[in-house]
Amino acid sequence: MVQPHKVYAMKFAKLYPLYVGKAERKGRTRAEVDQVIAWLTGYDAAGLAKVMADDVDLETFFAQAPAFNPNAHLIKGAICGYRVEEIEDPLMQKIRYLDKLVDELAKGKKMASILRQPAAV
Repeated sequence: MVQPHKVYAMKFAKLYPLYVGKAERKGRTRAEVDQVIAWLTGYDAAGLAKVMADDVDLETFFAQAPAFNPNAHLIKGAICGYRVEEIEDPLMQKIRYLDKLVDELAKGKKMASILRQPAAV
């Protein structure tokens, strides 16, 4: 039997300040982190506050996401040594998508390119 990844049980309330800290150290804001999270998951400010107050784990955070963005598949690139588009486990891929977006924010990418849009037809 395969053991689930330990990261799935990590509390979002523990991870969120790490995302914000990473962004703020690079001159970005908490509001921008929230915008990236909202784009990917559909959580608004009240939803994020509730998730943190309820101390939900990452598995629950993504399972209960109000509106996971259908353009998330447009997120490409490496994070933690893995190409996000090649991760087969759907939950791990969602976690790495969020990691990748926060990483791009911290690296100074423009918000328009972080919040991917499909190519115009």
